[in-house]
Amino acid sequence: MFSLENKNVLVTGGAGFVGGHLVEELINQKANVVVVDILFNKKSYLKRNKDKKCVLIKQDICDYKKLLNLIKKYKIELIFHLAAQALVEDAYKDPKYTLENNIVSTINILEAVRTNSRIKGVIVASSDKSYGKLKKQKYIETDPLSGDHPYDTSKSVTDLLSSTYYKTYKIPVVITRFGNIYGEGDLNFSRIIPGIMNSIIKNSELKIRSNGKYVRDYLYVKDVVAGYLLLAQNIEKVKGEAFNFGSDDTLTVIDVIKQVEKVLGKKIKFKILNNAKNEIPYQSLDYTKIKKLLGWKPKENVKSTAEKILKWYRN
Repeated sequence: MFSLENKNVLVTGGAGFVGGHLVEELINQKANVVVVDILFNKKSYLKRNKDKKCVLIKQDICDYKKLLNLIKKYKIELIFHLAAQALVEDAYKDPKYTLENNIVSTINILEAVRTNSRIKGVIVASSDKSYGKLKKQKYIETDPLSGDHPYDTSKSVTDLLSSTYYKTYKIPVVITRFGNIYGEGDLNFSRIIPGIMNSIIKNSELKIRSNGKYVRDYLYVKDVVAGYLLLAQNIEKVKGEAFNFGSDDTLTVIDVIKQVEKVLGKKIKFKILNNAKNEIPYQSLDYTKIKKLLGWKPKENVKSTAEKILKWYRN
């Protein structure tokens, strides 16, 4: 097993929502963490928790030369590539930026790993969206990647590029496809759970972009981080593979609202806008592969985490 202690670890997009939680746990594992991001928000999870215990670098990893210099300077041995334009709505409004950013950054990371033998592993964040709109109940890892919304396509390409670099150059890359991630620190209030918390705290109306019936797997951020670490620690065993990380919370938007209302004992006022463009109506991941190989499964759900998430947003 690959120990993270004293390893020089780069987290791209480490100042973001998931990145902040991952950085926190890497520091707990005694890794030497370098965070590269283009935005450092004072309210972010990272800023409120562990930013003093890692190196923070404001830099665009679409600049290949600067990325290589950073990797050499800090003698990076392991990379978690989370950096991306991750908002579906923003991708619809600005497809060029989303596609360029998400694809070029991934090429740069993979190329840096190809030319640096010191790097022992790279974990790439793809998404359940990379599958596109399959007409079936549960996605499995061998299903085709067929995104047709700008964000979904950027993730299909991220995924295919990673696979290409493994098959052609045998770089130690592993691909992760997660459902809808939620938890403390998500500052994108257009997403359902941050939106719910915001509407409770401000006693305001929650606006739902879809028809309220879109189905997703809701996956708690700490379960995601546990999955990332498990893959890093077993990189020799999993390189070249793609893994689904799903949950048993396969819910519509309305289901999520009802569950949170029940747990918190609060009524949430909401309005269905039904103006989402070209989004996927049903998406759920079969996570049998990672469960069988490494024993990963989600420990939390919306009901078990709603109170502590609300508390974080109140603070």
